[in-house]
Amino acid sequence: MFVDKAKIFVKGGDGGDGIVSFRREKYVPEGGPAGGDGGKGGDIIFRVDEGLRTLMDFRYQKHFKATRGEKGKVKSMHGANAESMIVRIPPGTIIINDDTQEIIADMTRHGQQVVVARGGRGGRGNCRFATPNNPAPEIAENGEEGEERWIVLELKVMADVGLVGFPSVGKSTLLSVVSGAKPKIGAYHFTTLTPNLGVVDVGDGRSFVMADLPGLIEGAHEGVGLGHEFLRHVERTRVIIHVVDMSASEGRDPFEDWTKINDELKLYNEKLAERPQIIAANKMDMPESAEQLELFKAQVAEVDSEQTFIIVPISSLTKQGIQELLYKAMEVLESVPDQPLVEDVKDVAERKVYKMEKRDDNSFTVHKEDEVYVVVSAGIERFMKRTNLNTYDAVMRFARIMRKMGVDAALRKIGAKDGDLVRIGDYAFEFFEGSDYIHE
Repeated sequence: MFVDKAKIFVKGGDGGDGIVSFRREKYVPEGGPAGGDGGKGGDIIFRVDEGLRTLMDFRYQKHFKATRGEKGKVKSMHGANAESMIVRIPPGTIIINDDTQEIIADMTRHGQQVVVARGGRGGRGNCRFATPNNPAPEIAENGEEGEERWIVLELKVMADVGLVGFPSVGKSTLLSVVSGAKPKIGAYHFTTLTPNLGVVDVGDGRSFVMADLPGLIEGAHEGVGLGHEFLRHVERTRVIIHVVDMSASEGRDPFEDWTKINDELKLYNEKLAERPQIIAANKMDMPESAEQLELFKAQVAEVDSEQTFIIVPISSLTKQGIQELLYKAMEVLESVPDQPLVEDVKDVAERKVYKMEKRDDNSFTVHKEDEVYVVVSAGIERFMKRTNLNTYDAVMRFARIMRKMGVDAALRKIGAKDGDLVRIGDYAFEFFEGSDYIHE
């Protein structure tokens, strides 16, 4: 089964805790602090592997959590950093932050990688807090929590040539004839529900990747039928082979079909109208096809377009014209860039590229809810989680830092007085003007 969209949860590893420890060597009765720092948590890294073609693996594993950093050690030794978790994804995958719908990365090249969730920093041990005024601190930080988020993976097939056209015009049959692919083939609409890939050997040592994409119908740019599930894959192809049923079966007009499909491509993304296109006039083994082809050529010639369309008569059934079609496709491929520009991809062009959150942003706001004063700051909340508030030294340090940041002054400005309750994140404190916070 082909899977081209998946939603998964990623979490970087938490940092290791720093520790409180003191030197205990013989003949050193008053040894100083010797608690080491914790190690950094592992990152979650997505790396492109050209050997993958689907997001199938993410149907069965939806949660990825990196390893936690090691705790600090005695004798001021640093805990080991955790190894990053490498997650392999196929080329053509777009990584989207599910909360903001902003793009984290557009992954197209083999070996390309991006960090999607950073591991937390390790906590500092008490040897890092020694000062002349406090040479034996009993302060150690907890490790920082790793980043976590839900992300959406969207795969846009990376193929050199994409087959487009109305349902049942012979795209799957053509792919099966020119490559080793074995797509499902049937005489009914939407036989192909997912893209099929095949490597095409032109016969002279050259080859390219061809994708049989699900059939289009009118209104696809608005999501009708397979809609966007189909169109997202067309964006990645370098050359389009537009398969048209020249037998006019089912009462359809070949020129009208060709025009409608081109309109859908243009309405979805105007850049697709500029993509090189070869018209494969299929089913030429049928009696009426020759006459229809002459009429079709005349109608195409009347189209007011700067682009010259190459028309190749073929029959997937008898293999008539197939080799000529492959040579034409190879010729056009060699004249275009290796990959479409990122700007050609509609989703990337319309959405702002995601930037990782700044962890050291300690800005804050204060307000009053009923009788409780609330301090809102992601940076301060992270700092609190790293602080072990069960020790006196740590509480005093926390109070000094809050005062230095201006939190005390801001609370006084909105009316906070001695004994009032102050909440920061999940923690509650009693406020004492000009003094310290007392943890509840």
